[in-house]
Amino acid sequence: MHTLRNLLLPPVLASLLAACAVGPEYQPPTADVPAAFKEASLSPEAAKHWKEAQPSDAMDRGQWWTIFGDETLNRLQVQAMAANQDLKAAAARVKQARAVQGSARSEWFPRLDAGVGPTRQRASNAALGLPAGASNAPTTLWRAQASAAYEVDLFGRIASTVDAAEANTQHSEALFHSVLLALQADVAQAYFLIRRLDSEQALYRSTVDLRGKTLDLIQRRYAQGDIGALDVARARSELAAAESEALGIARRRAAAEHALAILLGQAPADFSLPSQGLARVAVGIPAGLPSSLLERRPDIAAAERAMAAANARIGIARSAFFPRLTLTAAYGYESSAIEDLFQWSSRTFLLGPLVGTALSLPIFDGGRRQADVDLARARYEEDVANYRQTVLTAFREVEDGLSSLRILGEQTEVQDAAVEAAARAAQLSQIQYREGSVSYLDVIDADRMVLQQRRAAVHLDGERARTVVDLIRAIGGGWDETS
Repeated sequence: MHTLRNLLLPPVLASLLAACAVGPEYQPPTADVPAAFKEASLSPEAAKHWKEAQPSDAMDRGQWWTIFGDETLNRLQVQAMAANQDLKAAAARVKQARAVQGSARSEWFPRLDAGVGPTRQRASNAALGLPAGASNAPTTLWRAQASAAYEVDLFGRIASTVDAAEANTQHSEALFHSVLLALQADVAQAYFLIRRLDSEQALYRSTVDLRGKTLDLIQRRYAQGDIGALDVARARSELAAAESEALGIARRRAAAEHALAILLGQAPADFSLPSQGLARVAVGIPAGLPSSLLERRPDIAAAERAMAAANARIGIARSAFFPRLTLTAAYGYESSAIEDLFQWSSRTFLLGPLVGTALSLPIFDGGRRQADVDLARARYEEDVANYRQTVLTAFREVEDGLSSLRILGEQTEVQDAAVEAAARAAQLSQIQYREGSVSYLDVIDADRMVLQQRRAAVHLDGERARTVVDLIRAIGGGWDETS
């Protein structure tokens, strides 16, 4: 019974002492958020077609880009997630954080070591109590021993270190999801930008073709003496202007394609995307509840985990004010001759530290420990402010996306009417010009207006696609569509 008590007493005492943690209990700070999005109330009908998600940051958000129904975009997303180098770097940072967490957790356990080898030494005559001129030959000591060391977590230093490492790991994982979502959104936006430029290119190709035919007609009329040279010069100018604009669009399209290649983890020379016009995006996404936004956005989750890690570091800094207890032991053999090393008479053991003391108590350090605590608190306060700012920014981005989609829907309807009216005016100007009732300058103005209105419509389609992707990014991605 006495032996059993001696065996159980140290771990029981260690457990009791470990409960004396001095770190502050982590309480996530609140952030002032509205009960609902202001813009959500402006389109209540749209919300009837969607089920508000209730995910968490670690959820699988699914392939949200499939709502656009574009197989090319689906393929590009898969390729980007497999080969993007920024995403691979973020994954490597997660592995680093997990390794640090494993290192921190190792402090919960004893450290066991073993070794064998000789030492050659000569103590001074004074240390041995010999006269100054006495003979004192060096000696060789062979040693084979195992040692163990264990720090009792009296005031939660190790626990706080583990908590900080775990929060850092979760922070890195949240940042990985943030990089992943940003990559998916960037690929979608780059793709829609290229498709918008393809639509503009198609518009200008038809414009160049039309103006070329118009120039041929003008030149024939000029040769017949029906019109003057001014109309010919104007027709040539309009044709050259359209060709110049088409080349400018081609330049921007090439740059956008190069940027998309980098997102896909490819060299621009190895990537080419066939031309295809932009189809009008007809996806309307309602806002989720504020609580679902806070759960879904990975950057908010990362900011919250950064706070948790900073809070744990306050506990680490506080623990420096309190004693540290380290239990050490060694057992082995020592001998002056290797052949006698493992003789029973050569055994040796040690309980307690080889140097220093088992229990160390800090007394005075000129304020260094208090400064470390102040630093940890200040960093925690910084992370709290960053978290609250991230939440506010998230709500702004959602409100921006909702208002933009609402207004873009209205603007597109108006723009479609403008395109139709401009096309009708251009037809009338052509008829009146052939009848001689208007000048060719009127025809040019009408033609320019058609091009301008059609290009504005294409821009609105591209802006709508970009805004939908921005809103998906703002709400953190992922939702369920109901029938």
